[in-house]
Amino acid sequence: MFTGIVTHIGRILSVEGTDGRTLTVAPGFDPGEVPIGASIAHSGVCLTVTGRETDRYRVFLSPETLARTTASGWRAGDLLNLERSLRLGDELGGHLVFGHVDAVGRLESVEPAGDSRILRFSLPPDLAPLVAVKGSIAVDGVSLTVNAVERGNFAVTVVPHTLEVTTLGRLAPGDPVNLEADMLARYVARQLAFRDGPRDHAA
Repeated sequence: MFTGIVTHIGRILSVEGTDGRTLTVAPGFDPGEVPIGASIAHSGVCLTVTGRETDRYRVFLSPETLARTTASGWRAGDLLNLERSLRLGDELGGHLVFGHVDAVGRLESVEPAGDSRILRFSLPPDLAPLVAVKGSIAVDGVSLTVNAVERGNFAVTVVPHTLEVTTLGRLAPGDPVNLEADMLARYVARQLAFRDGPRDHAA
């Protein structure tokens, strides 16, 4: 479990394999602090550390992950938002993020807002019921507050600090991003579905 507060920007050193891929990442922190089997969010995708060296570690991308996230397009040299898993007692600075990507969206536009920027992203139809104004959403693993929701897109304001310490400031219109809706919204939608529809508890 994560908070959507990015702590480091990692760089992909290599991508190997076809039916599933092994990613080698230079994380910007000491990989020795992370045990084998630990979970790290990579631009919103929760991946398990499978090996490590002095200045790098490895994770495996399954075919399912490649099919459902932006990871299929990751290449050597790309930068990733990194967040190590939440520990008991840690401050919950953003919102509860699971690292389970719901959908891939795309940046539609960037507008200046003082020193901040308003980023507008496409919103896949399946995700639309889970996104609300003033609610939370994770974009490439970054916890953000939704400013506006329209048919087919939503907008967030990203402050200068976040633009500097994450990859969001490097995005250009058309770039894909990983989206994860707030889990509380998901549970509310689930309960409403049971209330309004057939009570198929096996679904």
